[in-house]
Amino acid sequence: MFNPNDFPKSTLIPVNGVELEVFEAGRQNAGQPIVLCHGWPEHAFSWRYQIAPLVAAGYHVIVPNQRGYGNSSRPSEVTAYDIEHLAGDLVALLDHFGYEDAVFVGHDWGAMVVWGLTLLHPTRVNKVINLSLPYQERGDKPWIEFMEEFLGGDFYFVHFNRQPGVADRVFADHTSQFLSNLYRKNEPPAEPQPGMALIQLAKAEIPRGEPLMSDSELAVFVSAFEASGFTGSINWYRNLDRNWRLLADADPIIQQPTLMIYGDRDTIAKSLSLSTFVPHVEVVSLDCGHWIQQEKPEETNEVILRWLQQQDAT
Repeated sequence: MFNPNDFPKSTLIPVNGVELEVFEAGRQNAGQPIVLCHGWPEHAFSWRYQIAPLVAAGYHVIVPNQRGYGNSSRPSEVTAYDIEHLAGDLVALLDHFGYEDAVFVGHDWGAMVVWGLTLLHPTRVNKVINLSLPYQERGDKPWIEFMEEFLGGDFYFVHFNRQPGVADRVFADHTSQFLSNLYRKNEPPAEPQPGMALIQLAKAEIPRGEPLMSDSELAVFVSAFEASGFTGSINWYRNLDRNWRLLADADPIIQQPTLMIYGDRDTIAKSLSLSTFVPHVEVVSLDCGHWIQQEKPEETNEVILRWLQQQDAT
């Protein structure tokens, strides 16, 4: 297991009207930036196994706690967490370091942000690597409206929007138990996935497979969320319909070379139309659950580094 003391120290960097807590390594590799974007409910620490191999491969590795997480700013307005703000933070982070573009890597919600960033600011992204969450086709209906119609009002995306504050309070009151129950190997994030099932993960000890991380690793996540609460991070979900509208005029095709990594045991469905919207995509599946880069770090690193080397050779 990883020793949390070996994780890079953070710096608070002012960007786009907020401050982001940023961990970085390999600044000596200037000119080869790669930005790692965490998901929900995660932390920059979720990329702990990827940093050293990427530095060794010649990359300047930049790992932000995005707004709402860790010691980064937590604006009070719900709309401050829409895709324009989240993508704008990453663009401003590139500007801070003096980079025109970078490789962007996202897991879970971080993948959603990287997809949106690439649509809104295509010249700032030179390659895309996303884990777990494939490209989300925009469709004819706003995303929450669509999910509510087909998955019901208790699906957790819908629950977070229709019952604001409920999950936030429960998760905050039971942070350690919630995260301990959630972070399990070979498991989806919740089985089943309705909002009330996630709340049950916080309220009761539910045996769900082998723990994903050691007590010292888990303590990093628990400490961060005990300090920040969950509202800022859940507000990302509360902007999904707003994001659907904000992306209306964007070219929906991702032109950048893209690597998509799935976990075969994850409940997030593999996209049947991925190559339609992401024509230059390579797809890899690993035998694991949702927390891909933490559950299968060596395999994840091998896939990412092989793909990057292939791209550099073309």
